[in-house]
Amino acid sequence: MYYLLTEYMKKTILPALAFLLVLDVSAQQHDKTINRVIKEKKVRKIEKILSSDDMEGRGTFTPGIDKAADVIAAAFKKNRLIPAEGNNGYFQEFALVEATQTAVSGNVDGTAISGSDIVVLTTAERLSVDEQSGYETGTIGANDRLFNKAYSYIHSGKNHIVWVDTAHSKNFGNLLRFKRENFKSNRSILFVLTGKTPVSYTFTVQHAVSEKKLKNVVGILPGRKDEYVIFSAHYDHLGIGEPNQNGDSIFNGANDDAAGTTAVIMLSQYFSKIKNNERTLVFAAFTAEEIGGFGSQYFSQQFDPEKVVAMFNIEMIGTDSKWGKNSAYITGYEKTDMGKILEKNLEGTGFTFYPDPYPGQQLFYRSDNATLARLGVPAHTISTSKMDNEPFYHTQDDEIETLDLKNMTEIIKAIALSSRTIVSGEDTPSRVDTKQLR
Repeated sequence: MYYLLTEYMKKTILPALAFLLVLDVSAQQHDKTINRVIKEKKVRKIEKILSSDDMEGRGTFTPGIDKAADVIAAAFKKNRLIPAEGNNGYFQEFALVEATQTAVSGNVDGTAISGSDIVVLTTAERLSVDEQSGYETGTIGANDRLFNKAYSYIHSGKNHIVWVDTAHSKNFGNLLRFKRENFKSNRSILFVLTGKTPVSYTFTVQHAVSEKKLKNVVGILPGRKDEYVIFSAHYDHLGIGEPNQNGDSIFNGANDDAAGTTAVIMLSQYFSKIKNNERTLVFAAFTAEEIGGFGSQYFSQQFDPEKVVAMFNIEMIGTDSKWGKNSAYITGYEKTDMGKILEKNLEGTGFTFYPDPYPGQQLFYRSDNATLARLGVPAHTISTSKMDNEPFYHTQDDEIETLDLKNMTEIIKAIALSSRTIVSGEDTPSRVDTKQLR
C-alpha cells in the first residue's frame, strides 16, 4: 500500500504541485514587474507626446499622423518588438482609393430615378450595370438595421445591387459614409432607395479616382505557438478644424484614442519584459478609424482568423467609467466567455470589468474589433467612455488635462493582468457565434 501511494504521488500529486508552483512564480513575476514597468510617469510621457499640438490632431492623410506613426514605431523598436513579415519595418502600408462621383443616372422599370436615391461604392472610373450584368441582388427591408445589413453586403466579397426600402429614406444618404475612400477592388455595390423590387433597371456612374497611401504601425513579440493575441488601438483622430470659441483649432484626441495607443505601447513594454508569452503577441496601432475603420480592416485581412485567439482593442480609457475608478467595460461581453476569463484573472485586485452598459449604441460593431469579431474571433473593445456623457468627445477640448492618468495607468495594469492566462496559453476564449451576428 505504501509503495502504491508513493507511485501515485510521483505520477499525480507531485506534477500537480509543480504546475501550481510554476503558476505561482508566474503570478509573482507579473506582480513584481507590473508596477515597475507600467507607471503613471511613463503613461503621462507617452500620452503627452501623442496628444500634443505638434501632432496636429493626427488627421488621416496629414503630416501630423506621420509624426505619430514615427513615435509609435520608435517605441516598438525600443521595446524590442520585431516587424511583421512583409511590412516596411514597423509600418504596415496600404492604399485607399478615393472615388469622387461626377455623374450618376438610373432607370427602374422604365422610370428615371433620382441620383440622390443611389449610393454607389466602387473604385471603378466608369460603371454600367443592368439586369444582365450578373450582379447579386439583395434587400434591406423596413425592419432591418440599415447599416448592419449594408455592412454585410459590403463585405460579402460579391458585386451587389441592394434594394433599400423607402422606410430608410431619412438615413439613406448616410450610407455615403462608406463611400469616401475604399480599398482597390473589382467589386461594386449599388444601394438603391425604392419602394419595390424592380424587374428591369439600368445604372450608369462615373467617378474621378485617386489613390492615397496609409499605414498601420505593427510590432510582434514572438511566442512558441502559431497562435495570436492582439492588443490594438487607433492612433488617428480628426486633425485641424475651425477654431472654437477659445481659438483652438486642433482636435488633440487625448482620450480618443491617444489613450488607447499609449496603453498598447505600455503593454508592449510590459510583455517584452515578462517574456513568458506562449502565444505570439501582436501590438497594432491603426490608422483611418475616424473615416471608416480602414486600418483595422486591412490589418485583419493579413491574419487567418482561426489562429487569432483573442483581440484586446482599447478605446478611450482616459476618463473614469460610469462606475468610477478601477473599472471599465467590455463590448460584446455576452458573445464569448473572454470577459469571464479576464474577471477570474483580476480576482483580489479591486478592479472590475463590466458588460457594455450602452447596448443600444452597437459599440461592438463600431470599433476596430468588429472586422475580426465578424469572423468569429473573440475580439472585444475595452473602454471607460461614458457614451451618454463625454463632454469633450470629438471636440478641441479633448486634451491631456481632461484625463485621469492615475486611473488610466491602473486600467492598463488591469488589461495586462487580466490577459495573463490567455497570453500564456492556459485559457482560450470561446469564439463569437457568427450566425448570431446581424
